[in-house]
Amino acid sequence: MNEAILITVLVENSVYSRGLKAEHGLAFHLQVGGASMLFDTGQSDLVVHNARILGTDLSRLKAIGISHGHYDHTGGLPHVLAMAPCAAVFAHPAARKPRFARNSDGTTRPVGIATGTIISKKPELSWRENTAPVEVLPGIFLTGEIPRETDYEDVGGPFVLDETGAVPDPVADDQALFFRTNEGTVVLLGCAHAGVVNTLGHVLRLTNGKKIHAVLGGMHLVNASPERVNRTMAALRELGVRRLGPAHCTGDLATARMRNEFLQACVPCSVGSRFVFGR
Repeated sequence: MNEAILITVLVENSVYSRGLKAEHGLAFHLQVGGASMLFDTGQSDLVVHNARILGTDLSRLKAIGISHGHYDHTGGLPHVLAMAPCAAVFAHPAARKPRFARNSDGTTRPVGIATGTIISKKPELSWRENTAPVEVLPGIFLTGEIPRETDYEDVGGPFVLDETGAVPDPVADDQALFFRTNEGTVVLLGCAHAGVVNTLGHVLRLTNGKKIHAVLGGMHLVNASPERVNRTMAALRELGVRRLGPAHCTGDLATARMRNEFLQACVPCSVGSRFVFGR
């Protein structure tokens, strides 16, 4: 296996290139030789617009991995599947459950997969449920469920499973994507609702301790306590991560900390950003 992996950010909260657009969401496109896949799809048809501008052919997708069942990671599904109806969708069984977030006044708002999406209406559409690690393209894996082991990480917000706001949502469907390269393991995060450190610890176990070279994506530190941010930074230093691309829900303060403390490692991870990893 010596094919390079090309990653293109198709959806993210920020953009710095002409003709592209941003939205609150995330979508990565991965190209491995003649095979390609998406990891998340953003919240709208913007993924299709940006793919067209960037010359990325979504009609040839083999697979779509879903990090978790929130609207900003799944809203583009019907638009992508209209272009690639044979693409297999990999997601945790809980990803299609109704999901809500509690507002400051006690009311709730829906944050799950929109009921009007094709994938919600027609679950027979190549939906492949996984709770354990699964290989979605040769050498590219989803983690499945991530054990919650740290005492300072939580799901990152007031997420609940009911409209009354009474039942906490553990976001059990949260999963990351990872693959091995010549320089170490690369990890893509959707939102890391399981916690960045929990996620990287799980990937280390799945790869028999192979060093982690790069971490790209949403880290959901936007509402994190100073202790959590401090301990996350310490863990990243201890792991010796050489490339960091904080994105989406990482939050401005946590991102600034990473750019300050990991000056040589931090890289932009916005719409249009591209990464190449050899293996």
